[in-house]
Amino acid sequence: MSVHVDVAPTLLDWAVGRAGWDEETAQRRFPHLAEWRAGTRRPTVKQLEKFAQATHAPFGQLFLPAPPKEPLPVPDMRTLHDAAISRPSADLLDTIYLCQLRQDWFRDYLLENSMDPVPYVGSATTMDEPAIIAQRMWDVLGISPDAGPLAPNWGSAFSLLSDRIEDSGTLVMVSGVVGSNTRRVLQPEEFRGFTLADDLAPLVFVNGADSKAAQIFTLLHEFAHVWLGGSALSDAVPGATSAPPDEQWCNAVAAEVLMPRETVRTEYIGDQSAEGLDALAQRFTVSTLVVLRRLADLRLITKELYYERYEEEKARVLALLAEAKEQKTGGGSFYNVQPRRLSRQFARAVIASAREGGTSYRDAYKLLGTKKYSTFEQLAERVGIS
Repeated sequence: MSVHVDVAPTLLDWAVGRAGWDEETAQRRFPHLAEWRAGTRRPTVKQLEKFAQATHAPFGQLFLPAPPKEPLPVPDMRTLHDAAISRPSADLLDTIYLCQLRQDWFRDYLLENSMDPVPYVGSATTMDEPAIIAQRMWDVLGISPDAGPLAPNWGSAFSLLSDRIEDSGTLVMVSGVVGSNTRRVLQPEEFRGFTLADDLAPLVFVNGADSKAAQIFTLLHEFAHVWLGGSALSDAVPGATSAPPDEQWCNAVAAEVLMPRETVRTEYIGDQSAEGLDALAQRFTVSTLVVLRRLADLRLITKELYYERYEEEKARVLALLAEAKEQKTGGGSFYNVQPRRLSRQFARAVIASAREGGTSYRDAYKLLGTKKYSTFEQLAERVGIS
């Protein structure tokens, strides 16, 4: 005989909202949900387990008398505070929790190996001139944007920057899904990245579901948060005037790293057409939206023209991004994607620790998102450990 259970309607609403479902989706997925809410019908244990799994809600929490409070574990510095992001989604929360788990492990690993703190963490304040910090970042990363494009394309530029940031001591994790679950896609509209500050194991996460050009700006924006020494959840909107001071400063640093002001003044020839913006975007390996904002900040175009062109360009970029997503046939090989999701430095450390006996293989599989030894070994080969 099936066992039926009582669930408070507020708990059902909490789980639906946490999953980001609208009412139509909720009723389609669970036709008896309205009856459960009204109390005219009670779910069975099996039905409730299925509901918890579908909404990514902890099963045990559905038996609480009231919804649990789930505050964001990092300061929220997003500027788009509308109804769509007023409550953190299960996907966002689970991504942050997973990164915190991996960061905690990596910090302990570094302590066991007597590693020194990363010198630039907390070395800057918002009182520092962004151009000065940008120069220091160039030195740390070994790049010189004023000498020419960082790379032939945005993908190569992102790989270059993320690898250099990792080499400097900051973990870089990039993913468009929760963990390795390709059915749980992260939404750039909710967040573009976050920073988990730490003097020994700083970590930045970039939403890989965003465009590659946007990911480049987010990466450097979050890296700037590391220099400030504070954790943050960001939407990294260039030039957002309503953003908190830390966000505005990180935007300014990222813009200066990618588009040095004197170089921009030299390269800009007054062409504000789509072709002209594309040329500057390719020159500095940024998005055309960042180009427009930078031109406005340097007073090379008027604010009025900026607002007019920004909306036009935003529509064009979104259309191109939508077209690219439609043409995309797959997410790529697990072994190609997973090292970037994990951070190569982190993956190498976990694999080395497991082989040396410092970490159990069971724990290593959990940290790496793998389930069997053959996958573990192939991942090791992919990150350069023979």
